[in-house]
Amino acid sequence: QVQLVESGGGLVLPGGSLRLSCAASGFTFSDYRVSWYRQAPGKQRELVAGITNPSSRTNYADSVKGRFTISRDNAKNTVFLQMNSLKPEDTAVYYCNAQSLWGIWREYWGQGTQVTVSS
Repeated sequence: QVQLVESGGGLVLPGGSLRLSCAASGFTFSDYRVSWYRQAPGKQRELVAGITNPSSRTNYADSVKGRFTISRDNAKNTVFLQMNSLKPEDTAVYYCNAQSLWGIWREYWGQGTQVTVSS
């Protein structure tokens, strides 16, 4: 079975940090562009960061540039999101997403992990 399993979410104070992980299995991870999305209550799901392969080129939402860093370890089929200087507006469920880079279109989603930034 194809799986994307997020971990690392939790409750943090404003200005704090979290590192999210997404472990992939059941497909060829290196053939996929991997991204982090988030969705806050009452809002649309939005792209936070993405990373390609093999170049590992990254892109970020303007709201997180300079604070978040996406990376991937193809040998371990894992993507990470390092989140620093967290703000209350970062509060959301964060989802891992994988989209095929070529061939037949495929897209997979993780179950999400809650990030809450509050004092």
